[in-house]
Amino acid sequence: MELPIQISEMLPREPFFVLNDSGGKDSQAMRILLCGALRNRGISIQRDCIVVHAALGKVEWEGAMEHAQAGATAYGLGFMKAVAKRTLLQMVEERHAKRPEVPSWPSASCRQCTSDLKRGPIRREVRRLTKFTNRRLVINCIGERAQESPDRAKKPVLTLNKSLCTKSREWWDWYPIHGLSTAQVFQTIADAGEKPHPAYARGNERLSCVFCIFGSRNDLRNGAIARPELYREYVAMERKTGYTMHVSRISLPQLTGVEVA
Repeated sequence: MELPIQISEMLPREPFFVLNDSGGKDSQAMRILLCGALRNRGISIQRDCIVVHAALGKVEWEGAMEHAQAGATAYGLGFMKAVAKRTLLQMVEERHAKRPEVPSWPSASCRQCTSDLKRGPIRREVRRLTKFTNRRLVINCIGERAQESPDRAKKPVLTLNKSLCTKSREWWDWYPIHGLSTAQVFQTIADAGEKPHPAYARGNERLSCVFCIFGSRNDLRNGAIARPELYREYVAMERKTGYTMHVSRISLPQLTGVEVA
């Protein structure tokens, strides 16, 4: 992996690289490739990198946080957990109580699950850490790829995040593996002698929340089989609110074929 020219030009300023790690294959491949590229440039990854995981509690795949932490430990990187003040199901229930006339679940146009449960807590913890350590240049590394969706394909690879810049801090968002294919991601992991999260061995295409609003039928069914108690909670919440979780507006039992009495 070659560092972009803009990133290379920032290296003399001792940037602080924040590696967002969900525990999924893309985060894992990003860590492997990025750390290798920085080492090749003489950068101390132990000093200048940290792995951060948005801990989602029971709604994320079991072992996701531990998988991310194990990867960080293997590379000698610091590991930080970011926790939201409420869970996804609490968010949905609260929204239904306040405004029952509008859809209670996150949607493609209102992705509160990402903003409130992942991005917001991560940014809060990174701001706190950089203030404490006096790091003035943050490069926030995100393992999203163009192949995943048309929206992600349109994202610029490197952007100055003006909303998070201050007089004493410059903040960039970077997608280091934006151009990689799924096959290249898995090959990167294998070449490093590592294994992806066990959910992929179950046949999962992606690793996010067990039940993601964008999840494929395959992944949702895998989740229903692997986590039946959590599945029942989601179905019960669909029935309580009168709205479906998935962006397709199809109920979970219809999508998965797994009925709940």
